[in-house]
Amino acid sequence: MDRIRRIRKTEKHHNFTLVCSDLSEISLYARVENWAYRLMKSLTPGPYTFILEATREVPKRLQNPKRRTIGLRVPDNPIVHAMLAALGEPIMSSTLMLPGDQLPLTNAAEIEERIGNQIELIVDGGPAGIEPTSVIDLSGGSVEILRVGRGDVSALT
Repeated sequence: MDRIRRIRKTEKHHNFTLVCSDLSEISLYARVENWAYRLMKSLTPGPYTFILEATREVPKRLQNPKRRTIGLRVPDNPIVHAMLAALGEPIMSSTLMLPGDQLPLTNAAEIEERIGNQIELIVDGGPAGIEPTSVIDLSGGSVEILRVGRGDVSALT
């Protein structure tokens, strides 16, 4: 986390996301009401980040310091699923947006050129696109769309 914050030059309270292989892992890290679980099940795997109340299993450094929430994702990317299967646990994630950039870095060659000396490995999965996930806050007992991204949220508004 500290290295990511240094590379991105983010503040101490920057939010990170836990990327999970499926919804069965989510109850370990977040409190999920039945209605929220059903909604998440209908949208996963996919390009959505869900904000939920964190459980005690989540280290405080991964939680939003004021709200005690955590962002969780279940992506539909086969490379990420292979990594999650090999690790057997969620992966901490953050968009690679460097200071002064307007768009995230998604091209492996550009990542290597700009920060290759600061990281151990780059997995080139081909073009990833630059549109972020849609962020849906379910922590307050209702659906709040925080960011419209790749995930269709039209049925939620």
